[in-house]
Amino acid sequence: MASLPRDAWRPSPPGLAVFVSGVASMGLEILAGRIVAPQFGSSIYTWGSIIAVFLAALSLGYHLGGKRAAGRASDDRLAWLLLGTAAYVALVVFASDILMATAGAIPLPSRFASLPAVILLFGPPTYLLGFISPYAAELTETEGVGAASGHVYAVGTVGSIVGAFVTTFVLIPELSVEAIGVGFGLLLVGTALWLTWRNDRHEPTLASIAVALLVVGAGFSGALGVSAGGPVLYQTQTPYQELEVTQVGDVRTLYLDGQPHSAMDVSDPDRHVFEYTRYFHLPMLMTEDVDRVLFVGGGGFTGPKHFASEYNVTVDVAELDPEVIRTAKRYFRLEESDRLNVYNTGGRQFLQKTNHTYDLIVLDAYKKDKVPFQLTTVEFMRLAESRLDEDGVLFANLISAPSGPASKFYRAEYKTIAQAFPQVYTFPTASGSVVQNVEVVATKRSERLSPRELLRRNDRREIGIDLTAAIEMSRPPPPTDDVPILRDDQAPVDALLDPMVGQRYVVQRTNVTDPETPARAVRLPARSRLVEAGR
Repeated sequence: MASLPRDAWRPSPPGLAVFVSGVASMGLEILAGRIVAPQFGSSIYTWGSIIAVFLAALSLGYHLGGKRAAGRASDDRLAWLLLGTAAYVALVVFASDILMATAGAIPLPSRFASLPAVILLFGPPTYLLGFISPYAAELTETEGVGAASGHVYAVGTVGSIVGAFVTTFVLIPELSVEAIGVGFGLLLVGTALWLTWRNDRHEPTLASIAVALLVVGAGFSGALGVSAGGPVLYQTQTPYQELEVTQVGDVRTLYLDGQPHSAMDVSDPDRHVFEYTRYFHLPMLMTEDVDRVLFVGGGGFTGPKHFASEYNVTVDVAELDPEVIRTAKRYFRLEESDRLNVYNTGGRQFLQKTNHTYDLIVLDAYKKDKVPFQLTTVEFMRLAESRLDEDGVLFANLISAPSGPASKFYRAEYKTIAQAFPQVYTFPTASGSVVQNVEVVATKRSERLSPRELLRRNDRREIGIDLTAAIEMSRPPPPTDDVPILRDDQAPVDALLDPMVGQRYVVQRTNVTDPETPARAVRLPARSRLVEAGR
């Protein structure tokens, strides 16, 4: 049988342009979530804005491109569209923080806060990519409009599938945002060069070289910057979040999606840097004979390390993100042992499968704007209750306001926990109604412990830490008539978190020179750009 001609295996210039545009558009759409999340969060509102903007920009490009294709479609035009997109991607890599800050200044309701930034960063390049499909359909050597259109959109869809899988499963887990942006920019430039390299005209080639240098330069400028907040020791994109480790003076801080989650004094690792980690010890005043503790969420492993070193207990930690575990071992002195076991799994999955029961379960996997709803529902709270011993305690480290409009998530979670536990207590970590760490503690005992009784136990028991200040922050049960009980089939967590968008998250930080003095509220310094990228 005669073999196919060699050219039969070579993609046509329009087909390649469509395929690459599909890869780039879907890849940028997924990458957009990582770029926007540190400032605006990664709630359903943010993702809804991203999807809507990409679809709108593509639709506008399809429409105008279709009207102009008959008179303007050519390989050179495709190349210029790809180069224009690559140049704008370079701008996004270089100035995304500035562009987001500018767009974020527009006064909008909190749920729409990310929309101007998404439009500014990703509307123009996606609009340009929208022109490519109708131009390519006009240039496709296929009989009939239907056949040409079907071929083009099939190729573009395959490109989108490739872009989605490669970006999600390969690029984001392995590379920084800057590196991925540079990669997409160079892919677009390379395709433009391939489309025009046989032409006698030099303009597209020179433009391709210039844009390639612009893309590479943007990547290097993003990677080498340093701010007054101090250097970032490590930065990477994990399958779940953006992760950064910074250090200012002796204090090393872990940021997840732009929010501080753990801190360690490298000169005094036993010191509690963030005040809320001292509250982890409150359950030691509410139960007797603690032998086994479970932490759901690891972060910098401040709580698990303290419990394993200070008490005669076995500590298990369920942490979903493997990169968080690796980072804690490298930068926060996490060492597994017979008394400290780390499991790379989700908290709910771990509780469903474990054969152990616990004296204390600490839920430390919540963020200000991104909460795993499966860890908030009444079904989960009942599962946790069933894994606690008769005298067991549940401790939930929430980020919310204790009162006011931004308290909806805390009050709904309080109401939900109360469906599974007889007694629920509240301990804010800062004064006022600011967004802060609000500690909710639940016990299986029917009798309620008063603050006075907790103070007496604090005086009598030797637990290695004075919790007087924490106990004095105790608050009565909040009003819950206007908030729902969260359930697996209806947990409107994003709507409950929405009032916190744009509000400053106040982290109580202990005094560096005298840990016994009252904590002070601080806003952590601005983070620098990365010094060490990727893994």
